[in-house]
Amino acid sequence: MPQEQRDITIKKQAQVPSTSLFEADAKLGLENMDQDDLALPFLKLLQNSSDETKKKHSAYVDGAEPGMFYNTVTKKLYDGAKGIEVIPCFYKLTFPEWAPFERREGRPASPDRGPEILSQTKKDASGKDVLQNGNIIIKTANHFVIIQTDSGSDKALIAMKSTQLKVSRGWNSMMKSITEKGKNGTFNPPSFSHIYQLRSVEISGNFTWYGYAVKLLRKVDNVDLYQHAKAFHTSIKSGQGKAAEKEDTNF
Repeated sequence: MPQEQRDITIKKQAQVPSTSLFEADAKLGLENMDQDDLALPFLKLLQNSSDETKKKHSAYVDGAEPGMFYNTVTKKLYDGAKGIEVIPCFYKLTFPEWAPFERREGRPASPDRGPEILSQTKKDASGKDVLQNGNIIIKTANHFVIIQTDSGSDKALIAMKSTQLKVSRGWNSMMKSITEKGKNGTFNPPSFSHIYQLRSVEISGNFTWYGYAVKLLRKVDNVDLYQHAKAFHTSIKSGQGKAAEKEDTNF
């Protein structure tokens, strides 16, 4: 039999690897990866100025439009007007130090200087907290969430700042106001016990941009999902999970 014909025969006889075969070799090749080696995506709210929305930019994402949510690791786009369902798993307020916008490289000079750094800043004409070196402290409310979709779930970080700090405070108040009655009396259930809708809304002022709107939907009604959210909470609280992508800081 000619070599070419033998090759064709082998290709026809080749079997597709089964799930059981994959399961037998589970986690091989992943042994040395821990949480610090994994990228936690930002969930970006795309603006008119976002590179992902500019067709001639190298960072352009096909189909991206202002007002959409964009997962920086999975590259998924979500309809901001329709909204997405999220489970808030952990919250942290940080005070990152950023270079001025004109020389910003997309990452903070320091991820968190702590609230005491504000005593070393002065307000500029636009209300920004500026250090002596010219860098800016941007107070940031970080919400670590699980995004719920028809096809499954994704973990992400939502960073709210500037005018959106008010939205963050409202969301936190919403979570803190939920109470349940247990055997020991009234208590606040964990943040990851409920599902919220997150939408984008258009805001007009000196220019038009997009902000967040949050709405309480319902309780988590799946034990596996609840345990998944709790495990994410635990991993972030223990210091694991780092957002690994550039982030817009235009507002």
